[in-house]
Amino acid sequence: MKNNIFVIGSNSFSGSNFVDFLLDKKLFVVGISRSKENKNIFLKYKKNKNIKNFKFYRADINKNFNLIKKLLNKYKPSIIINFSSQGMVNESWKSPLDWYLTNFLSTVKIVNFLLKKKYLKKFINFTTPEVYGNNKKKLSEEAKFNPSTPYALSRASADTHMKLMNKYKKFPIIFTRAANVYGPYQQLYRIVPKTIILLIKKKKIPIDGNGLTFRSFIHINDVNMALYKILQHGKTGETYHISTSNYISIIDLVKKIIKILRKTKNFNKFIYYKRDRIGKDEFYKLSSKKIIKNLNWKPTITLDDGINDVVEWIQKNYKFLAKNKLTYQHKK
Repeated sequence: MKNNIFVIGSNSFSGSNFVDFLLDKKLFVVGISRSKENKNIFLKYKKNKNIKNFKFYRADINKNFNLIKKLLNKYKPSIIINFSSQGMVNESWKSPLDWYLTNFLSTVKIVNFLLKKKYLKKFINFTTPEVYGNNKKKLSEEAKFNPSTPYALSRASADTHMKLMNKYKKFPIIFTRAANVYGPYQQLYRIVPKTIILLIKKKKIPIDGNGLTFRSFIHINDVNMALYKILQHGKTGETYHISTSNYISIIDLVKKIIKILRKTKNFNKFIYYKRDRIGKDEFYKLSSKKIIKNLNWKPTITLDDGINDVVEWIQKNYKFLAKNKLTYQHKK
């Protein structure tokens, strides 16, 4: 495997953690993100002993396309991993054009630029199970798309375009769809770190609707190993699910964290309920049989151990983290 890997969205939680993972393997990595590099406390790779093998460029896929083209032609990466996306389901209803621009149109521009680049061997798109919509059945990689929010539609549109480019123009796409990823260094508005910080601050935790949204939560370290196996041995044109086979409701997840931190089952005094999100998918359960069987991967970190991992990170860095907002801040 050549040491020329290009990570789009290297400032993101999953992107920055995978950069760190690749640096541990002594690989050369180029990363781009629309924002300048975040505080070191959110970028694990900053402490990597092989940090000299990482080059970062600030480049917005919506605004700096010419720069991105120059960087791609300069480094000629054989592998590109795309983590860039406008996230957050609920907020996508407020300004859907921003989601369509980033997650669909700008992604299409990059893909079309790369179509005739012989240096590219794999383009790994870190996409989302939201494309499947609400479904109580366990989903294989062949499940049909049924997006129910502007966010999900923006991702499904890009994925569909790349499928066509693979079928008719041999674009070397590989899709990965991970369950709810969590772990140390995650943005604080996400459910696991937010719940922990609110408990430490002795503030109540908001629950959307009745809290009976069921998800699988997978630790970032397990995701990194899955991505690395896909990077090495994944087949172009294929989709790989990355998930555990354990599912938990959001309310039970919050109760689990309360029990770990507060050593109590008196949950009601720590939570309150608020209006539910529009178009929220109550269920999606991903089958990971393909990656388990074909690429010899399996999740290794239990949810309890993973939560304790996040608790340890927050407690160690609490003085700084406590000053940060726990709400999503939308950026144009």
